Amino acid sequence: MKATGVVRRIDDLGRIVIPKEIRRNLRIRDGESLEIFVDGNNIVLKKFSIMKNVDVYASNLVDSLYSLLKKSVVITDGDSVIACSSNVRKLLNKSISDSLSNCIKRRESILEKYSKDLVICDDFSFECKYVINSVIANGDSVGLVIIFDSDEIGDDDMLIASLASKILSKSIEE
Repeated sequence: MKATGVVRRIDDLGRIVIPKEIRRNLRIRDGESLEIFVDGNNIVLKKFSIMKNVDVYASNLVDSLYSLLKKSVVITDGDSVIACSSNVRKLLNKSISDSLSNCIKRRESILEKYSKDLVICDDFSFECKYVINSVIANGDSVGLVIIFDSDEIGDDDMLIASLASKILSKSIEE
């Protein structure tokens, strides 16, 4: 564990404040859920991702889409890549870029038919055509389905990304 040098007092209601700098560095946003674990004498807070419950399902979905479309496919939660096709396996578990985080916040669906830079992670960008579709579960935007290719992306890809998003949403909600 890494020491921060920060000490906080527990208030009368049992609450503590996580300093803004730590929340910013760990990308913890207002209203987000944290899981609480006990490890011996330590209390461990971990960001909660509802998408982590479907990561095996998401991986199978990505593999199926890749074999059908022969295009790169990535599924994210609010913070990282949780599933990706074999040709971009290096993205798995990497933190997503700020631009993708903003897509999640804005619940965006994007169809980019002309080659543009797609920044998935801060250190991985691709010049490609792409589709981005938000995964909405229980009224919250919880992740993205991204399909991209250097050759062609069209309306059919947008429909497939939308269908994949809906399938993931239903599996989360059950």
